[in-house]
Amino acid sequence: MAEAVDAVVIGAGVIGLAVGRALAKAGREVFILEKNGAFGEETSARNSEVIHAGIQYKPGGVRASLAVRGRDMLYAFCAEHNVNHSRCGKLLVATSAGDVPKLAALKENAEKNGVDDLSIISAEEAAALEPGLLSFGAIKSPSSGIVDSHGLMLALLGEVENHGGALALSSPVTGGRVLSDGIEIDAGGADPVTLKAKTVVNCAGLWSDRVARSIDGIPDETIPHLKYGKGQYFTYAGKAPFSRLIYPLPAPDSQGVHYTRDLGGQGKLGPDLSYIDTNTDYSVDETQRAVFAAAARKFWPDIDEEKLQPGYAGIRPKLKGPGEEGDFLFSTAETHGVPFYLGLYGVESPGLTTCLAVADHAAARVAAQRR
Repeated sequence: MAEAVDAVVIGAGVIGLAVGRALAKAGREVFILEKNGAFGEETSARNSEVIHAGIQYKPGGVRASLAVRGRDMLYAFCAEHNVNHSRCGKLLVATSAGDVPKLAALKENAEKNGVDDLSIISAEEAAALEPGLLSFGAIKSPSSGIVDSHGLMLALLGEVENHGGALALSSPVTGGRVLSDGIEIDAGGADPVTLKAKTVVNCAGLWSDRVARSIDGIPDETIPHLKYGKGQYFTYAGKAPFSRLIYPLPAPDSQGVHYTRDLGGQGKLGPDLSYIDTNTDYSVDETQRAVFAAAARKFWPDIDEEKLQPGYAGIRPKLKGPGEEGDFLFSTAETHGVPFYLGLYGVESPGLTTCLAVADHAAARVAAQRR
């Protein structure tokens, strides 16, 4: 016998927790199913922990439409819930003379996305802000920052539980069926259970396409085949060299190897980007240290390569391949014909920054499908 429930959210990364919170605050009885033994163990725990300003995304896309609102919502949430964060700012640097004309184009793109606090500064001004920085000029982004991702997810979960929701760990989705009045979800683990839900939101990240294909009745042709973008990080021993985040100019599918730091002052470089066939390879290739150092030397000439140590790796669920700009996909009944199901696919960077805006958008789509 299936246990009747109101809403099931699949996946307890930062997106799943934020969506669960939004639904619970809207009065829904929410169950979040997570296959791992703790929340946020995959993409949400293996990133730069950067709060992005919303600069480089293609205007008119979903990411672009949610970035600035998500950034502002995240700062407000962190302040209200005492989540450790810092509005440390970012410099996007021209690392060659040929990059200089691109600064104005990037600033114009950002302004189309609603980012209204950027300024273009000279190489001398950039070096005055960050001694040791080499550039041919830069964009100064004061609203970029960093956040404690674990603390953020803990606060989101607290909100879910305060509004009557629940998280079930070690409960992988093993299958399901679309019925005439809801969706049955089979959850495995030590105590397998079948839940019959009025609403299912798939926030399974790296596994979202596989989860969708395990539910009979969701048309296969409406489910994307995700690509896996692996990014490695190297940490830097000793004092962090810059107080702000330092980025090269972005490529369509990557922001390049950049310098960030965490809230404890640990400097790091990364991520790089390689497309892989598996979504579970978190190894770091130590032989790439020289490659990372060479990339960073374009803006940080005094880097000591010997102080770079293998850090960690993360994997992004991407909808597009090498050299292509991806976006977030909210797959609704308009696409797949199932009024009880919302699929979130390709929610990669800036997923952490936009989690609250993504959640509000998802909750609105769920509400619209129920009408």
